[in-house]
Amino acid sequence: MENRILVIEDEKNLARFIELELKYEGYEVVTEIDGRDGLNRALSEPFNLILLDLMLPSLSGMEICRRIRQSKNIPIIMITAKDGVMDRVSGLDSGADDYIVKPFAIEELLARMRALMRRTGKVAQETLTHKDLTLNTKSYKVEKNGAEILLTKKEFDLLRMLLENKDIVLTRDRIIEKVWGYDADAETNVVDVYIRHLRNKIDQGNPSAYIETVRGTGYVIRS
Repeated sequence: MENRILVIEDEKNLARFIELELKYEGYEVVTEIDGRDGLNRALSEPFNLILLDLMLPSLSGMEICRRIRQSKNIPIIMITAKDGVMDRVSGLDSGADDYIVKPFAIEELLARMRALMRRTGKVAQETLTHKDLTLNTKSYKVEKNGAEILLTKKEFDLLRMLLENKDIVLTRDRIIEKVWGYDADAETNVVDVYIRHLRNKIDQGNPSAYIETVRGTGYVIRS
């Protein structure tokens, strides 16, 4: 679970717009339009980041932020139409990590999200694990039960992407964009070829494959 976002926003059109844009970028998105429902969801489920409107029915964004901070350290970006200094200060003082004012460009929101998640997840992302597999993003080593598995650069990047997005089904097009690059002249079947190579190396001795094929869509590693 690496890209799960909770959007708590009562403007339905804006909430839907944010949801669609984030899903296009590969995020898993959960949306709530009521403050109390949003708080309950934030406290009961795992998320990597919360986009939180300031003015909400049932419970204000500031109160939600304060209550979340009592038990969780999830990155929070406050979204609001108010741009006064005291509003920004109050939002940050209640526990928000960042603040963006409506109307905003989706590119700015995405950039703020990436920067915030890089800062808060830097240490955790150095080592990625799944069952008896360990991937170190600094040393570029992959081990299984302590024994190193030699992977090519593309195989390593492919496994890393799957581990960073555990439980999220990644389409072949999405994998090509991230592993081969937006400008790569690669056919989608190249992903199938590399998945096969990767499985041959990491699945030896396993009763079942680590990487699951989702027919007609892509691939996923499930928790």
